[in-house]
Amino acid sequence: MDGSVSEALVLPVAAPAGEPLPTMPEQVFLPDAYRLPDGAVRGPRVDALPRMVFIEVTNRCNLLCETCPRTYFTREPLKTLTFAEFCAIADQFPEMQRCALHGIGEPLLNRELPEMIAYLKRRGVEVLFNSNGTLLTPAWQEALVRSGLDQFRCSVDGARPETYAAIRGADLLHKVVAGLTALAQTKARLGTATPRVSIWCVATRENIAELPELVRLAARVGVPEVYLQRMVFFAGDAAEQYGMARHDLAIFDSALSQQEAVIAECEALSAELSIAFHASGGRDLRGSLAAQRPAGEAPWRACMRPWTTAYITANGNCLPCCISPFSTADYESLILGNLFERPFGEIWNDAAYGAFRTRLLSTHPNAACANCGVAWSL
Repeated sequence: MDGSVSEALVLPVAAPAGEPLPTMPEQVFLPDAYRLPDGAVRGPRVDALPRMVFIEVTNRCNLLCETCPRTYFTREPLKTLTFAEFCAIADQFPEMQRCALHGIGEPLLNRELPEMIAYLKRRGVEVLFNSNGTLLTPAWQEALVRSGLDQFRCSVDGARPETYAAIRGADLLHKVVAGLTALAQTKARLGTATPRVSIWCVATRENIAELPELVRLAARVGVPEVYLQRMVFFAGDAAEQYGMARHDLAIFDSALSQQEAVIAECEALSAELSIAFHASGGRDLRGSLAAQRPAGEAPWRACMRPWTTAYITANGNCLPCCISPFSTADYESLILGNLFERPFGEIWNDAAYGAFRTRLLSTHPNAACANCGVAWSL
């Protein structure tokens, strides 16, 4: 977020209906770090279509996780994409280089998922998705390996059955462990290095002590990478917080002496067991848990997602990023258009997207963005 001051950025754009645009100076000066990858200064419009695309292949799930809004709120009608619907979405992103086939839902509930992966691989797209891993049967293992999937990210929020069950809502850790072990064996049998498998843990005060045990578990089942992931929650009124997605359980920007000891132990185990231990978002471990700036300094301005990334729900709604559904109760304010009703090329630079981008560069962004870098890491 450091850097010399760049040229002025003029931000003239209308606000969405019913939501006033914050008062802003005529020109906003941004450091070079805020420029897009191609060097362009960010504004309400962007010429290039997204290269990173999230496509929610289903919003159905077989678990009721305590950290997921889906357990507590009805976001959208239940829907699983057909292969034809998926292709209609994917074809609107000719510049796509990377695709995540997940959102709020379990991708393995979509039986046409292998065909979707293969369709993208024929276009040369890198494909990945997050899964809870409880449905990773031998048939799914074989299908995913043969589809050409690049990454399989398995969410495991506890190394002990009781902790896993408390967070994930079902005593199924044994099934996840069996599935991951067998997936490594299936890859070896078929002689392929893909999909690259990793374990992702949403760390809270309830499970942080088990992170070293999770690194050991990864080594036992043949998973080479473990990621520490931030917990995102509704950071406004405490009455809107739900389940375990609460401020009092967050470890972000907290003074837990245990936190440093656990990370240090995991780093030592990482070297000993040859298991990579990272933070999500490509950030360093300690930095991922530290607030970037006080709220008044608008750390969210560093976010590039509304200029570089698209998120399409199973119902065709276009959201600004993958984090936003977890970070505000005002879900309607996140819907920037519907791809089943209008072409994405029209939505990408219309008034709603332009206003969202403008607000993100101000000191009064959408509520979904206001706590990035303040209540959780960017």
